[in-house]
Amino acid sequence: MTSAVQTLSAQALKLPPKERLQVVEQILDSLDQAGASIRDLWAQEAQARLAAYRRGEIGAVALPDVIAKYAISTSGA
Repeated sequence: MTSAVQTLSAQALKLPPKERLQVVEQILDSLDQAGASIRDLWAQEAQARLAAYRRGEIGAVALPDVIAKYAISTSGA
């Protein structure tokens, strides 16, 4: 984390919750505005991962296994 990020984070944490939420919303809105470039980057990443999979450099995990790994238990345990 850069010192600028650390400084901004420390300042934001001093704000009341409502104002912190406003800061978060502004940051998220700014990311939405850059949507096209982010979508392009994700598309490139997906293509690179698919190519690596096809070359045998990475494996795959079945969707049910992924869901089971990250599912939140509702049993209360």
